[in-house]
Amino acid sequence: MTNHGGEHQEQHTGARWERLAPGVARRRLPGWDATTGAVAGETGVLVVDTGATLGEGAEIEREVRELFGLPVTHIALTHDHFDHVLGTAAFPGAAVYGAAGLARSLTEGAEELRGSAVRQGVDAREAAEATAQLVPPGHEVADGLTVSLGGGREAGLVSLGAAHSRYDLAVLVPGGEGAPDVVFCGDLVEESGEPQAGRDATPAAWPAALDRLLALGGDDAVYVPGHGAAVDARFVREQRNALARRFGVS
Repeated sequence: MTNHGGEHQEQHTGARWERLAPGVARRRLPGWDATTGAVAGETGVLVVDTGATLGEGAEIEREVRELFGLPVTHIALTHDHFDHVLGTAAFPGAAVYGAAGLARSLTEGAEELRGSAVRQGVDAREAAEATAQLVPPGHEVADGLTVSLGGGREAGLVSLGAAHSRYDLAVLVPGGEGAPDVVFCGDLVEESGEPQAGRDATPAAWPAALDRLLALGGDDAVYVPGHGAAVDARFVREQRNALARRFGVS
């Protein structure tokens, strides 16, 4: 992206990001319509998912700095699919979080991840570069933990087990002062297409994972899918029931 001056760049960057609540924003990335999110406190920013290439990760890092004037200090990876994790090395120094088991999955499955990215249309050189610099989480979430971003801003990271992937993680951002809670769902919820169940999915557990997600956010939260527009609890509940019918579970 060419920089034609600071003011123009800020306006262009701001147009890419949807503000969900004070200090909380998301962007729908090109190509696979994958979500990246940003949660700002007083001392740093948590980024949720890092894109499909190092170049995409670097663009996210730059734009988040422009939006909030703060460094990216934390990263939460919602699961181990290429379009959500391959940009992580573009955030040097950030603490990286993922569900327990994700670090090993990324480390041992780097070649599989590279192949998946190439099959889905990522340039082979970019895919090789990103997987060679793959950053597994240094902080694993066995159940749930809270990340502090300064000034009272917190984000809850919750492991939801195996459903869409083997290691699904959600991020809850309490709203406060009349703002809605925001839940970053990863690909447990998809709005721009039918939820995808690959070889690493556990279909029988998926509806129960969405029940936990709904209990986490409640009826008034904004739910941010891994792909597509932000939705409400009713959408998540309807998708949960559709998945239960699709996979023959209650």
